[in-house]
Amino acid sequence: MNQHLPAQNSKFQIIFASLVGTTIEFYDFYIYATAAVSVFPSLFFPASEGNSALLASMATFGVAFLARPVGSVLFGHFGDRIGRKTTLVGSLLLMGLATFIIGLLPAYQQVGLFAPILLTILRFSQGLGLGGEWSGAALLAAETAEPGKRARAAMWPQLGAPFGFILANGFFLILTYWFAFDSTKSAADDPFFVWGWRIPFLVSIILVLVGLYVRLALYETPVFTRAAARGERVRSPLLRVLSNNPRQILLGTFSMVATYGIFYTMTTWILSYAIGKVQLGALGIGYRPFLMLQLISVLFFAAFIPVSGALADRFGRRKLLLAVTAAIIVFGFSFGPFLSPATMGSADTANLPLMLVFLSIGMTLMGMTFGPMAAFLPELFPTNTRYTGSGVAYNVASILGAALTPFVAAWLAKQYGPGAVGFYLSGLGTLTLIALYFVKETRDTDLETMDDRIATVGIESTSP
Repeated sequence: MNQHLPAQNSKFQIIFASLVGTTIEFYDFYIYATAAVSVFPSLFFPASEGNSALLASMATFGVAFLARPVGSVLFGHFGDRIGRKTTLVGSLLLMGLATFIIGLLPAYQQVGLFAPILLTILRFSQGLGLGGEWSGAALLAAETAEPGKRARAAMWPQLGAPFGFILANGFFLILTYWFAFDSTKSAADDPFFVWGWRIPFLVSIILVLVGLYVRLALYETPVFTRAAARGERVRSPLLRVLSNNPRQILLGTFSMVATYGIFYTMTTWILSYAIGKVQLGALGIGYRPFLMLQLISVLFFAAFIPVSGALADRFGRRKLLLAVTAAIIVFGFSFGPFLSPATMGSADTANLPLMLVFLSIGMTLMGMTFGPMAAFLPELFPTNTRYTGSGVAYNVASILGAALTPFVAAWLAKQYGPGAVGFYLSGLGTLTLIALYFVKETRDTDLETMDDRIATVGIESTSP
C-alpha cells in the first residue's frame, strides 16, 4: 500500500524552501522600492524635477502591482494544472532574471526615453514573478501542515517579507558606508549614483541560483498529488474560481487591502517623506540614519508574524484580523501628531527616537495582520482552484492597497501634510474591516477537498 503514497518533503525542506524563495523574491522587490526613492528619480527621470521625478519613479514602482494579478492568473493556471513545485521554480526564475537585468540598464543620459521604458518593462516582469510566487509558497506550507497548526506552519513564507526587506536594505546601508553616500548632499557624478546602486541587483542572481537549487529538490505537495491521482483537476482554474467562488475572491481581496496599505506606507512612502528635502515639505533626514531606523523596526514585523500565526490557530483567523485591522484604523489617526515637522523636527533636529517608535508600532501591526494570510486566503478555496483563487485575491489587493499607496500618499503629504496619509490608511483599514465582518471563519476548513460545493459548505459550517 505504501507504494501508492506520495513522496513527502521533510519539515525542514518545507520551511527552508518556502522561506528562502519568498525571501529572495521580496529582496528583489525591495531593492527596487529603495532605489525608486533614492536613485531612480535622478537616473531615469531627470527631465522632471523635485516631486515630479519622485512621482514618476513611484509610478514605475506601481507597475509591478498591475502585473501581479496577471502573474497570479498565469502561474495559478499551471500551479493548479501541473503542480505547485514546477510553478514555484518558474516564478522565481522570472523574478530573478528581471532583477538582474535592471542592474545592467543604461541611464536616461545614455539612451534617453528607452531607459525608463526598459525599466518599466522589467518592473512589470518582476510583478509577474511575484504574482505567482506567493500562492505557491503559501500552499507548499499550508497543504503540508499538521491539523490545528496550519497558521503556524504557513507563517514561514510570510517571514520572507521582513527577511527580504532586511537583506535588501541592509545591503543598501552597507553600500552607503562604502561609498560615503549622503542623500542630502549627493551629486550626479557620485559613484553610488554612477554604479554602486547596481550591485544589489546584480548580486541577486546568486540568491536566485540558491533558491532554484532548493526548490528543484522538492516533491509535490501530498494534497495536490492525491487530487491529481483522482483526476480532479479542471481545464480552466480561473473560469472555475470566478464562476464558483466570486464571493471568496471579493472578500479575500478586501481582507488584504489594509495589510498592503500599512506596509507600503511604512516602507516606501515614509522613506520618501523622511529623506525628502525640507523645502519640498519633507523632513530632510539623512538616508543612512533613517534606513537604520527602518531596519530596526522591521525586526518587530518579523517577530510578530509567528505570534500572529499562533494566535490565529488558537482564536481563529477572523477574530484576530478584525482586532488588528481596528488597531490599524486607529494608528492612521496618529500620523499627523507623530509626523508633522512641528512634532518630529526636521533635518539635523529630527527626533529619531520618536520616528523609531512610530515605525515600530506600524511594523508590529504589519506582522500581526500579515502573519495569518498564508493560511487564511488558501482556506477560502478548494484544491483545484486554490493556487489561482488565493493568488488572485492576494494580488488584486496589491493594486488597491499597494500600487496606489506610495503615489497617493506622496501627493497627499505634499498637498495636505502627513496627517492626510494617515486618514488614507484608515480608509483602507475600514474597507478591510467591512470585508472581514462578512468573512466566514476558515480555521477548520479541510484542504483535502476538491469539490467546490463541499469546500463552501465546510467553510460555512465553521462560521460564527
